[in-house]
Amino acid sequence: MQASIEWDGDLRFKGTSGSGFEVMIDADLQQGPRPMELVLLGLGGCTSYDVVQILKKSRQQVTGCRAQITSERAETVPAVFTKIHVHFVVTGDDLKPAHVERAVKLSAEQYCSASLMLERGGVEITHSFEIAG
Repeated sequence: MQASIEWDGDLRFKGTSGSGFEVMIDADLQQGPRPMELVLLGLGGCTSYDVVQILKKSRQQVTGCRAQITSERAETVPAVFTKIHVHFVVTGDDLKPAHVERAVKLSAEQYCSASLMLERGGVEITHSFEIAG
């Protein structure tokens, strides 16, 4: 996996993924998210992908999955994440709570490389879920 970052002036950078997608990164929030917001988005995307895939493999009729992520950071530089909470809101037809709980747990403990990497770096990550609609 590869990526490149190119300075675009001021505190703005253009990131290009190895697969060719571009994203603006902007500390001033004028043209894109801050770098640490991208870390949260990466974590959310990674774990959401897992949860949906696990539910589908469990033959659950999942129709939606939203990960709401909150975090705390150290007050001194480097302002690393110290705590992250991921709350899943899952929708679907006749979803079984035990299946959703299992999917969230498997993602957190075995499959989400972003989550596991952050935890190994000392970040406390917690999870919760609700079934909506």
